[in-house]
Amino acid sequence: MELCVSRSSGLLNKNLSRPSQTSSAYSLVRAPVVSSRHRTFSFFKLRTPSREVHLLQPLPRSSNPRNFAISASSSSSVALGDKKDRLPADIQVKESEEPNCRVRLNVEVPPAVCDDCYKRVLTEFMKQAKVPGFRPGKTVPESILLGYVGKKNVQKATIESILQRTLPMACYGLGKISMYDEHLESRLLETSLHLALDFDESLLGSTLSLCRALRDSVRIVTKFSEMEQTYSSLNTLRYDVIVDVAPQVKWIPENGYRNLKIVVEMDSDIDAQRAYEQELRRRHKSLGSMKIVTDRGLQVGDVAVLDVSATTIDQDELNVQKIPSAESKGFNFDTEDGDKVLPGFLDSIMGIQRGETKSFPLVFPESWKQENLRGVHAQFTVACKELFYRDLPKLDDSLADRLLPGCTTLKQVEESLLQRYLEVELTAREQATDNAILGQLQKMVEVDIPQSLFEEQGRQLYGAKLLEIQANMKLNEQQLASLSSPKAVNEYLENQKENILNLIKQNLAVGDIYKRENLQFAGLQFSMDELVKEVENSIAEFKRQKQEYDEERVREQVQEILEGAKVLEWLREHAEIQRVTR
Repeated sequence: MELCVSRSSGLLNKNLSRPSQTSSAYSLVRAPVVSSRHRTFSFFKLRTPSREVHLLQPLPRSSNPRNFAISASSSSSVALGDKKDRLPADIQVKESEEPNCRVRLNVEVPPAVCDDCYKRVLTEFMKQAKVPGFRPGKTVPESILLGYVGKKNVQKATIESILQRTLPMACYGLGKISMYDEHLESRLLETSLHLALDFDESLLGSTLSLCRALRDSVRIVTKFSEMEQTYSSLNTLRYDVIVDVAPQVKWIPENGYRNLKIVVEMDSDIDAQRAYEQELRRRHKSLGSMKIVTDRGLQVGDVAVLDVSATTIDQDELNVQKIPSAESKGFNFDTEDGDKVLPGFLDSIMGIQRGETKSFPLVFPESWKQENLRGVHAQFTVACKELFYRDLPKLDDSLADRLLPGCTTLKQVEESLLQRYLEVELTAREQATDNAILGQLQKMVEVDIPQSLFEEQGRQLYGAKLLEIQANMKLNEQQLASLSSPKAVNEYLENQKENILNLIKQNLAVGDIYKRENLQFAGLQFSMDELVKEVENSIAEFKRQKQEYDEERVREQVQEILEGAKVLEWLREHAEIQRVTR
């Protein structure tokens, strides 16, 4: 499924150069090389978010229409392999600005170009059509060929040929493409013959393959029937093209990113020392055995099996209600996890014995996850069904290998676990810092985002999500088809619109910083070895996952990831960063 297929004209509904579909999720929703939101990506790992922004070069922004001609001189010819495809006459292109980062190109093709394309189409038909009474490859009189193939079909194929030759050059004249697709014309001629024998306007779509940047944004908005009428009556062709252009990033204040002041909120549980101690304790407890408590009440370190219920406390006893989310039967409560339950709960049941029931009031704090319970006064009733204590082996070197295979001393276990969690803490801090920086950048830029860019980014995110779901749940073909249907994708785009737009703003801001700082100081460059290595790693991962990939696309995205990494590294070094615990 193509991600951004124009429906404004029958001419751009299919990319004939795309490979055939497979049964994988990749063929249903084009997967991005990487995810745009996290530091760990779907197919290969780098430590910075990617900038999945593939844009056209910006056009000159002018409020007035601009006219220019694409001539047959060498300066305007476009490479076609080792040849030069020169137009026999000028095509006239009028440019005018449209809302939402779009430009309209009004293209007028003169009769000389139309005649040349007509002759090319006839020549190709002559080569491939098997006309009775004529050997293959032999010259067939035009009147006979038209009678066999059909004048109408030849006309349709000619219009397609004109579009194929002139549209790239019209965009090239605006600086939109740097080279001509050398396979375009051969695909055209093969397609034209097929269309002449079994015509279907929906197949006229190879113009989409002009180049990757244009594929999702070039839209011919003139109806095919209108082009047919103009060509028939005037022997010329006129058509309008709408193309998205690169958004212009405006910083408020100008160059404000150079003086960022960032407040980074860190979760309280992101603490390497605390996490290491909890992990060591967990591993030690796993080596012990549970024994029944018979002669005392509940103590810290015990495990109790509880039946819990709760009701709201209200002065009007008629309004007392049960709190279903606070009820639990056979709840295995580890007293060492007392900080994970409602504050005051552990203290209220301390000393409870097997078979005993306690009742006590508690108030849900304002920070409670369930909003409807915040500030609620509740009366809890807790019955202790069973009570256990742990019989743990002595924590010494003899347990080292059981605590962490490969270790011979307790000190080795402690150092290894602590090092792991220090790395986790560092990654979490960097991630939180990068998120805070990106969030700040997003607020500092004003930019109009083209619809094609929004749809591409959104569908890439949805594609990554779908691939993740498929990997975790092993979806069948019916489930996969349902999740990748246009309705499901459009619902995702609508529901996640704000998040997608914010992500695009972040990407554009990072890309603009990379361009600005390199132009002035050339300080954000990365080595070619880095690029080559990451491209090789990502391709190897695609192959391992048995996923289709476009090597050029992979290279582009890897380069963007590395650029983003350099920008975030530079911003961390130059920003004033304050970290607070929440």
